[in-house]
Parts: sequence; C-alpha cells; structure tokens
Amino acid sequence: MDEITNVSEYEKIAKEKLPKMVYDYYASGAEDQWTLKENERAFSRILFRPRILIDVSKIDLRTTVLGFNISMPIMIAPTAMQKMAHPEGEFATARAASAADTIMTLSSWATSSVEEVASTGPGIRFFQLYVYKDRNVVAQLVKRAEKAGFKAIALTVDTPRLGRREADIKNRFTLPPNLTLKNFENIDLGKMDKTNDSGLASYVAGQIDRSLSWKDINWLQTITRLPILVKGVITAEDAQLAVQYGAAGIIVSNHGARQLDYVPATIMALEEVVKATRGIIPVFLDGGVRRGTDVFKALALGASGVFIGRPVLFSLAAAGETGVRKVLQMLRDEFELTMALCGCRSLKEIRRDHIVTEWDRPRIAPRL
Repeated sequence: MDEITNVSEYEKIAKEKLPKMVYDYYASGAEDQWTLKENERAFSRILFRPRILIDVSKIDLRTTVLGFNISMPIMIAPTAMQKMAHPEGEFATARAASAADTIMTLSSWATSSVEEVASTGPGIRFFQLYVYKDRNVVAQLVKRAEKAGFKAIALTVDTPRLGRREADIKNRFTLPPNLTLKNFENIDLGKMDKTNDSGLASYVAGQIDRSLSWKDINWLQTITRLPILVKGVITAEDAQLAVQYGAAGIIVSNHGARQLDYVPATIMALEEVVKATRGIIPVFLDGGVRRGTDVFKALALGASGVFIGRPVLFSLAAAGETGVRKVLQMLRDEFELTMALCGCRSLKEIRRDHIVTEWDRPRIAPRL
C-alpha cells in the first residue's frame, strides 16, 4: 500500500477490497445522489480569511462534549454493520476512538453488541438509537446501553422510512449470513430477510416506528437519565423544537445523504440551526467531512464538533484499527495546521470572520 496522505484515499482501497454489495451499501446515497456529492462539494464554497503574525507555537485542540473532555472536536458517527468492512468491525473502531481520546457513537444496527463494545476497554461512547414499533425492545436496549457505560443517546429522527438507495435495490442488499445485528440477536430481530429489493428497506418497513414524534423524546427521558442528542435536524424550526423538548444537543445531519435527496449539504444548513438554538444547546455536524479544513469551517459556523462516518468505514475496510487510527490522526493534524495558518490557538479563537461564504454580503474592507 502506497503511503496514504489523506482521508479520501482510503475509499479507493476499500472499493477494491470489499464485495460490491458491501461497498455500495456504505458508499451510496439516496436516489440521484445529488446531496451525497453536495455534502462534500459545499465545503469548497467556504473560503478562509486567515489572520497572520499571531504566536501559534502552542495550539490546544481539546474540547468538552456534554461535559466529557476529549482531545479534539472530531468524533465517530454511528455507521451500521462494521463487520462487513473488517472482521473486527466495531471492536477496532472502539479501540481506535479510545486511543485518539475521542468519542465513538455505536449504531443500533451494529454487528457487535453494546456489551461487547464496552468490553474493549475504557472510552467515552454514545449510542445511536432507532425506535422500533415494539417499545419494550427500545426500553431494553437503552437500559443495556446505559448499563454498559454509554454516556448519551443519539436519537435518529430522519428515518420514519428508509431512503431509496438504488444500489441496494439492484444488489438486493442483505446482511451477510455469518453476521447478525448483535443488539437484537436475543429477540429474533437480528437477521434480515433476502428480498426482491433492499433487505434493509424491508426490515425498516417492518420494524421501525413511523409514528415517532416530538413527544417521544419525553418518553425516552422517562426511561433513561442519559442526555439525548437529536440526530437529523436541518432546519431552524426543528432546532427550536429540539430545544423546547429538552434535547441535550443537536446533530445537523442528512444521514450521509441516504434519506431524502435534494436536501442541502449539512454545512449549508448548519448556521441556520446554530442561530435558532441561541446557544442554549450545542450543535454538531456530520456529513462530508474529509479534511481538517472542513472541521475548521464547521466550527467557524458555530458547530461544537463534527462526526465522521464513511471515512471510518473505508479506513476500517482498508486497514482495520490501524486505518481508523490513521484517519483520526490525519484529520487532527490537518485541523491543527489549519488553526495555525488561520491564527487560532484554541477552539474558542475560531470565529465566524475567519471564513467567508457565498451567502455573505461582499465584505467592505474596514476603514483603516
């Protein structure tokens, strides 16, 4: 393997290594995949206004998320079925996150259980939750996550039904026979039937609760003391409602462009959501983050941190735990360099005027 010099290079290696059905499942987006491309492309329409001649000999990347101290504002997003990428799956990802001193979010649809992931050793971990029609299943799962030491629930709110992912339909995607959705194994919901279209779409249609609404956040608060992050907010209106209903934070996410196509890139929706929360709760972003410069741009627009998804899957497929560690390290190094070159020594020094976006009015140079 040639020396990997950036995060995106792992995707090509993953594509060569993985079975087509698996690579397509990880890589594809909904329908025309406009938002999929836009999630990455939109970052390139934000430019820097770097400040010079600032002493940047010491740079501090540390931050706190829901009160937990971590090494950098770069965390791991929930992605399903990681053992399709590598035999160690979520174990490898958990160890890499722990080594980097950052947060991992485990997917409900992981191929390792909450208990197994907890057994990999210490680390701050969040649990992503899908709400099943059978609320007892949900209550049990949340209690298991809490007991296993998970520190927050990331409630996915953009998936009353699964988006139309045409590659999965063509490939008749299903979970490989040697794997199960480990968190549901003991209640016979761990397997997916082979169908004429996407096995996952059929599974979601059968199991996931389409009636999920804001009042269910209050229901969740009655069954757990864990803070609840609402994952999948992309409008100011929903941001205000999230605050109103007592969410501990928001993840601005379009589900990796896998749900509704032609929603804006998350980086384009971010500022609207941040303004609507009026600083009451933290706002995070996932979707399209491939460079340290992307991390800086998100923070300049008001995000408290970012989550990465596909870069973890692709590096996991290419090189296991070592690959995931390297992705986290490369993003960290690039982000630190961006901070230095923009004249920022800590996260609180990253300001809106370090960037210029296409929706900013042309800036009139201040009278000197």
